[in-house]
Amino acid sequence: MSKPRSLDLPARTRAYRLGTPRQEFAVLDSRPGGQARGTVLLVPGYTGSKEDFLALLDPLADAGYRAVAVDGRGQFESPGPRRLSAYTPRALGGDVLAQVAALGEGPVHLVGHSFGGFVARSAARLDPTAFRSLTLLSSGPGRVGPEQRTKIRMLQAALPVLPPSWVWAVTQWLDGRDPVYVADPPEIVAFLGRRWFSTQPAQLIATGRQLRIEPDRTEGLARLPLPLHVAYGDGEKVWTVEELAHMARSIGARHTVLRGADHSPNVSHPKELTAALTEFWTTMCGAPGTE
Repeated sequence: MSKPRSLDLPARTRAYRLGTPRQEFAVLDSRPGGQARGTVLLVPGYTGSKEDFLALLDPLADAGYRAVAVDGRGQFESPGPRRLSAYTPRALGGDVLAQVAALGEGPVHLVGHSFGGFVARSAARLDPTAFRSLTLLSSGPGRVGPEQRTKIRMLQAALPVLPPSWVWAVTQWLDGRDPVYVADPPEIVAFLGRRWFSTQPAQLIATGRQLRIEPDRTEGLARLPLPLHVAYGDGEKVWTVEELAHMARSIGARHTVLRGADHSPNVSHPKELTAALTEFWTTMCGAPGTE
């Protein structure tokens, strides 16, 4: 998961609930000072939330883009059903299309981080005309690597039978055993706990299963009639950098490797990521209405 380094809301950002015919979604909406060059919808990953993109909102607004980060159904501050069938990639992709329609600004640039990339590409397959481009950020062609699959399998087994507080304690203990673990400030620890206990367990179980079994979608991505972008850090470990590079080549995508970043460049390298995104949008997508 991504861990924001600060919870301060940027001055131009408004937090509210976006109403759609499907349900309401909690969003963070940041607008540039003048006329927007476009709108960006930011979709978070597994165990994540809209706050994973806090560090990106100001840089994107400074670059002239309206940036909207969203909690998907069952994530943190967005409600969600208790049934597992509510969290299929198709259902979550349909939510993204509803969010785009509710924003009311025509085709948007879509950015999906990690599992959010699975959701984003599902939405793009359902209706590519809703989007100006698709960026897969630290998101691979299919299921995650063996170490991540083991962690998710343990989480899936524990959630239905153990109290959420026990499961949370175990996940924290496992994180602490990571050789590169760095203790988080108290306010971040408190936020991560609130996010965990607010997220619908069915969402965690169903989306975790998808991360474990997702087949390689490279062929389907290559057929999308959209400008494509694959971006990740050179320290990425959820998927290997080799398979991400191969996916980028196979689908003819713009390929960005962020030096010094790991699985969450949106947190660690927001300025560099913003520069890569805006350069991609400018050179590959053109101005609104020119596609």
